[in-house]
Amino acid sequence: MNVRSEHALTFFSWLAAGITAAAVFILIAYLLVQGLPVMGPALFFGDTPWRAAVMGAEPVFDGIYPAVAGTFILIVCSSLIAIPLGICCGIYLAEYARGPLKNIFSFMVDLLSGMPSIVMGLFGFALILLMRRTLYAHANTSIMLSSACIALLILPYLIRMTQVALESLPESSRLLGPSLGYTRWQNIWHVLLPASSTAILSGIILSIGRAAEDTAVIMLTGVVANAGIPRSLSDKFEALPFSIFYLTAEHRDELELLRAFGSALVLLALTATIFFISYCIQRRLKRRWTMGE
Repeated sequence: MNVRSEHALTFFSWLAAGITAAAVFILIAYLLVQGLPVMGPALFFGDTPWRAAVMGAEPVFDGIYPAVAGTFILIVCSSLIAIPLGICCGIYLAEYARGPLKNIFSFMVDLLSGMPSIVMGLFGFALILLMRRTLYAHANTSIMLSSACIALLILPYLIRMTQVALESLPESSRLLGPSLGYTRWQNIWHVLLPASSTAILSGIILSIGRAAEDTAVIMLTGVVANAGIPRSLSDKFEALPFSIFYLTAEHRDELELLRAFGSALVLLALTATIFFISYCIQRRLKRRWTMGE
């Protein structure tokens, strides 16, 4: 590669990075301009006193607090399902699966990662219809069904990130455990997983972000416009992505449209907070591994 080609490649690389950064900055600035004027207790709780709303003593009709609570519950439930299963599947593919069996499972993971979210929502809806006609006549869409479908949607990210993180470890790390007399599983648990924890946590962060923002799945599996705070996992629920869609598509005046921008800003802040907490945990784990704290 000559000098001119190298300079051109460098220029286009910087240009692509600049365009990406500018697009993110413009989007965030636009949300701030549109959403900040409506930020306040009324956006979250409407006319309901905030203490009564938080304690569940009174319903919230004109605020997004139920949607915030539903989004948080959805993230927690889907993460509890997907994270252990994804990490265990990644360990299996990296450390135990061999030959044609590994190729089959890898193909299934790739197929699942390419599954559109609307198809996953249709799968959950069809599952409820099947259960109504066979095992349980009172089956209905709920936050548990949405969490399970979201978990299937984010599962490939966790599997692949865990697999790649383990397979990219140097041979010296793999030989550390056997040299100390560890069994295969002890070597994975005490050596390989801590060494790859930062990369695995990166996959968890990306998965949580995907779980927080998906709309197509929850539209078919349990989310409604005015459900309130779910009392159990079998209840319907509200969520910020659907609230933003509903307010934008069905707004009756400018105030409701501004509430949609405020909801989008809250969703962005919620996702950024989760990312920041996960990043702090990631840095902590990395420091413990590298410095032996």
